[in-house]
Amino acid sequence: MLAVLRLTGASTREHKENINTKDVNVKMSATRDEGEEEEKTCSRICPSAEPDSPASQSNSDFSHPVYKEIAVANGHINRMSKDDLRIKLSELKLDTRGVKDVMKKRLKSHYKKQKLLQSTTEGGATDTYYDYICVVDFEATCEEDIPPDFLHEIIEFPMVLVSTHTLEIVDSFQEYVKPQLNPELSDFCVKLTGITQKMVDDADPFPEVLQRVVVWLQERELGTKYKYAILTDGAWDMSKFLNIQCRLSDIRYPQFAKKWINIRKSYGNFYKVPRTQTKLSTMLEKLGLKYEGRPHSGLDDSRNISRIALRMLKDGCQLRVNERMHAGQLLSVPSSDPVEERRQPPQQESSGHVVSTPHMI
Repeated sequence: MLAVLRLTGASTREHKENINTKDVNVKMSATRDEGEEEEKTCSRICPSAEPDSPASQSNSDFSHPVYKEIAVANGHINRMSKDDLRIKLSELKLDTRGVKDVMKKRLKSHYKKQKLLQSTTEGGATDTYYDYICVVDFEATCEEDIPPDFLHEIIEFPMVLVSTHTLEIVDSFQEYVKPQLNPELSDFCVKLTGITQKMVDDADPFPEVLQRVVVWLQERELGTKYKYAILTDGAWDMSKFLNIQCRLSDIRYPQFAKKWINIRKSYGNFYKVPRTQTKLSTMLEKLGLKYEGRPHSGLDDSRNISRIALRMLKDGCQLRVNERMHAGQLLSVPSSDPVEERRQPPQQESSGHVVSTPHMI
């Protein structure tokens, strides 16, 4: 039986913001073997965000004198007041927004980058693991009083494309999805998400929308020419919503969504804050940012999550995949895992047609 999300008088976003991802190790009882060769239509043409390769990065020599200089600079920054930090950031023409700990991290990252560039020991904090980051934040069917057997269906599929080189949002995708199990949206769902009954009635079922997502990724040469990773606000979107939706639609879980960056983990680890301070609204507030758009709009949520990711990249954070799905179960990806490179796969057959799949593993 499918594991289901139980909400009582709460939105899907509120539940995602309060869930402890340690408890989201969902194993679907009827999940197919990950090594199974026979795949459904969508998975046969899905580009992999991170193709397999033995590539790895070399470890820095921390005995180099430059690291002593960095440690001394960090100690000085730790003793600075909030006003001192703001003045120094202003002098360096860096962002002065955010709480004290955020400003300290920003200044430390700046000095580390400068010292490493000067010493030519390594590329510094501006080195990136991916060319692009695709931010995804689904909206799903919901009710004010959720019955125990209620299954959430994705009704909005947004994707925001962030360039890690230009540090800006460069493109976006959005489509609404027609739910099949519960085609009538509740008044609570319409009010919460702003998605009307007509929007979903005029939309296509999930498999067709997913096909267009894949084409969108392929047209931007993601997974072939450019390395990229999916990024989400928590584990819930992939480990629950997408996982359940694929089973409801009788399609294989897409290859490109098997690994992703959970920005809550990245934010907490980078700024050294507890998980309770990694809600979307809290992260924006601590970074000195305000929510832009309509809350619970999948596209607007994705754009605001992208703004957090961009702020983190500018502050020197190297965002990396930290979660993955395997056999229907959510697993952590160690930060020490090597970054994977692109590789070209052969053509695959799909629904009686030969489909060129330049991004799929």
